[in-house]
Amino acid sequence: MKKKSSALLLSATMIVSLLTACGGGGDKADNSQPSATSSSGGSSGGTKTVRFATWDTGDALKIQQDIAKKFEESNPGTKVQVEAYADGFDQKLAAGFGATNPPDVMYMWDFPTYHQSLEPLDDYASKDASLNIDDFYSGLFNYGKIDGKLYGIPVGFTTRVVYYNKKLFDEAQVPYPQDGWTWDDFKDIAAKLTDKGKKQYGFGVRASNDTYDLQGFVWSNGSSFISEDGKTIEGYMNSPETAEAIQIFGDLVKNGSGVLVGGKGQQSGEDIFKAGKLAMWESGIWPLAGFKEAGIDIGTVEMPAFPGKPVKGIIAESALSIAKDSKQKDLAWEFVKFFVSNEAIKMRTADLPVRVSVVNELKVDQDPLYKPFYTMLERSDNTPAFLLNAKWNEVNRHLSAAIEAVVHGASAQETLNEAVKDGVRYLK
Repeated sequence: MKKKSSALLLSATMIVSLLTACGGGGDKADNSQPSATSSSGGSSGGTKTVRFATWDTGDALKIQQDIAKKFEESNPGTKVQVEAYADGFDQKLAAGFGATNPPDVMYMWDFPTYHQSLEPLDDYASKDASLNIDDFYSGLFNYGKIDGKLYGIPVGFTTRVVYYNKKLFDEAQVPYPQDGWTWDDFKDIAAKLTDKGKKQYGFGVRASNDTYDLQGFVWSNGSSFISEDGKTIEGYMNSPETAEAIQIFGDLVKNGSGVLVGGKGQQSGEDIFKAGKLAMWESGIWPLAGFKEAGIDIGTVEMPAFPGKPVKGIIAESALSIAKDSKQKDLAWEFVKFFVSNEAIKMRTADLPVRVSVVNELKVDQDPLYKPFYTMLERSDNTPAFLLNAKWNEVNRHLSAAIEAVVHGASAQETLNEAVKDGVRYLK
């Protein structure tokens, strides 16, 4: 997802040992924002141009430009204009839609905001056998749908796992966590790995949490922030199960086995982990390269379980969408297909592959560091709250404030009750 650091992309060197980068160093495509007078899908001298908007920069952008060159080579008479919007992605994309001059193809995650400006892709995906839709991890498509219609083809993702510092575990003679562990196991390990004399803690608790990421914990305890029909938060956002899942993080800080990180004047959890002062850290794939570069002997493990309940995961996903106002939808679709082809997936060394065949070929899911990400993918079949209600952002402001209060010592049940009272009016 674009809201995450590097929008689902880690540094391009992260999994180079697993993926063989393809593509050469062709001339860079034009990255400037096109003028409002340029026409989408224009042509010059018989050349058809498809515009592709991305939020990436640096190495990830260079790979996308190489993919564009490959597509041009395979489709003579076609030019891909790569438009790198970077941090201005949402503003430039909204401006393009407002002027009925959007890029033909674009990176996408915020389907509730943009889906009315996007082309439904159900017919393209179901009728075009060359897409080989059954080769994708099926759970990824759940994140690109609004009201049952598909608006994005998945190109990259991450689930969330627990990273652990093997050196600290070895020094404390504590066995490494294993898949199938419970929250009681987690809390016991966090306590054993805490040594305040060394300013070492079992776990880092974010001072400001993204409620999107916390949904996996809540789902794992049999609850959710909102009903499946997207209409009700009473009894969901403030259920005892939701409160129990959120209270864990406040309790870790209270009992001293967790330390608040990332707040005002505080180091980030990733930096503290790199410094060897955190035994465990929970995140997606993004920090893995940095942990390796810091020389940390790391392991990864799936999320802990609540007693008698299946572990659930949350996905951060990037997809490709086609603008409803595109003048070249068929050509845009061909580019989307190429971008998610096995060839292009192997070029994108910063992405976790979305195709089963590529994962099997490169044995990504057999690497101990990457396997938990795919294990959690199999457990990520719930629908995030922001896809269930168009007014979720308004509700979420109160939920975010409640969770921030919990990690600073407030009661989860009481603060969530208040969040429901404040947020329910937005759903009427």
